[in-house]
Amino acid sequence: MSRICEYYFAPQSPWSYLGHTRLIALAKQYDVQIDMKPIDLAKIFGVSGGLPLAKRPPQRQAYRLVEMKRWSEVLGMPMNLHPKFFPVSGDPSAKLIIAAKFAHGTDAAMDLASAVMQSLWVDEKNIGDADTLIALANAAGHDGAALFKSSETAAVQNEYDQFTNDAIAASMFGAPWYVVDGEAFWGQDRLDFVERAFQKK
Repeated sequence: MSRICEYYFAPQSPWSYLGHTRLIALAKQYDVQIDMKPIDLAKIFGVSGGLPLAKRPPQRQAYRLVEMKRWSEVLGMPMNLHPKFFPVSGDPSAKLIIAAKFAHGTDAAMDLASAVMQSLWVDEKNIGDADTLIALANAAGHDGAALFKSSETAAVQNEYDQFTNDAIAASMFGAPWYVVDGEAFWGQDRLDFVERAFQKK
């Protein structure tokens, strides 16, 4: 039985974008199953003392941009540091990803999450817009309109709320957040440690 990595993330998070494809590659390399859980980051901040970007002190905002630029260059991942549609609510896209997981499984949902995050951080798209999300789902090979309709159901909302509650129980305070064998790792810059956890017997 393969090891499981609980993966808590927010589609609007730049750090989730920077770590997403690397987590997929590591999971494949070490035969680890990803238990993906898109979460409501605003609720996480609300219970953990985090602040939305606009409310952070200027020096923190400035250093965030420095780190985003460094990581995008080191990883060779294109990234707009000031995307046209940001800040943006992650709720509609997170629920679309959950609907994809329900309908098509984790791999399909992870692929859609990749497309959603790239559309925000590279392609200047509004991931809070229904038409944009439908188009992204269509491009991923799904019936975008049907998937978006599913994303608005109570079942998906309940799952979103449960994932967020799971994240709070796992002491999450920032995205992305990985849990392997009960051990938590915060941020895409901790993926080296996540890999070490994957290697343990």
